[in-house]
Amino acid sequence: MIFRFIDREKADHSVSVMCRVLQVSRSGYYAWRTRKPSRRAVEDERLCELIQGAHERSRGTYGSPRVHAELREAHGVRCSRKRVERLMRRLGLQGVHRRRARRPGGPRVLHPIFDDLVLREFTAEAPNQLWVADITQHWTFEGWLYLAVVLDAYSRTVVGWAMGERITTDLVVSALEMALHNRQPGAGVIHHSDQGAQYTALSFGKHLEKSGVMGSMGAVGSALDNAMAESFFASLQTELLDRHTWPTRDSLRTAIFDYIEIFYNRTRRHSSLDYLSPLEFERRELAQPKAPGAKLLPVHQNG
Repeated sequence: MIFRFIDREKADHSVSVMCRVLQVSRSGYYAWRTRKPSRRAVEDERLCELIQGAHERSRGTYGSPRVHAELREAHGVRCSRKRVERLMRRLGLQGVHRRRARRPGGPRVLHPIFDDLVLREFTAEAPNQLWVADITQHWTFEGWLYLAVVLDAYSRTVVGWAMGERITTDLVVSALEMALHNRQPGAGVIHHSDQGAQYTALSFGKHLEKSGVMGSMGAVGSALDNAMAESFFASLQTELLDRHTWPTRDSLRTAIFDYIEIFYNRTRRHSSLDYLSPLEFERRELAQPKAPGAKLLPVHQNG
């Protein structure tokens, strides 16, 4: 609105000059200033404060869908998503836009040591039925830092992770060990990955067998065959890695730890989880009594 713009800029520019340039009357501007704000305008101001806070708590990553969910879940606010979108435009706020994650180079085997047990169906009816795993890398001024993760397909929770200066089989074994320690699954959980050399190593296959974990692998060079892990890395890339420069590996390690354990697992809202965080989704779903034969809400790839 023109009068709101004039009011915002009046400390630096003459009201008379701005009214003349913008072709509005001074009397109209002063009448607008003394007019009692409408009920909707008052509500908009309150919503703006809540929206600003929600966007800041998301570390500047949320767009209007997630901010709208934050208002509903955290504050009990009922308003349309279009209204949130309009007010975010007024405030100059927007979410980050996802990019494809950087994948580390390295050999791929021609014949996987495990069959594809998932076939792009990244759904699970309970925790610890299907885990998906992958590796990414990011540059620091000291060199590359590699990150291996294991996610539970039921809730997208990162259940295991490991970081290192080299891309080795030990890296993916460490991520798997954390997942096993954190979740204590029964025998038969599926571990799905691509055909990177770290996952096709004989020692890793033996580690899966010893732990009672079933190996599964997608096709060579097909991102869709490990889409859930790719989606997590794309979020990490967009919401953290590409927004800063990293002078040391330790600074990046600390930031990734904070992103996974403080923000992603506990706070970040996912569209595929009804805009709940992974751990909140698990808590709510598992607390609900299920009718005989009823299935838990499936998890999809996007979000």
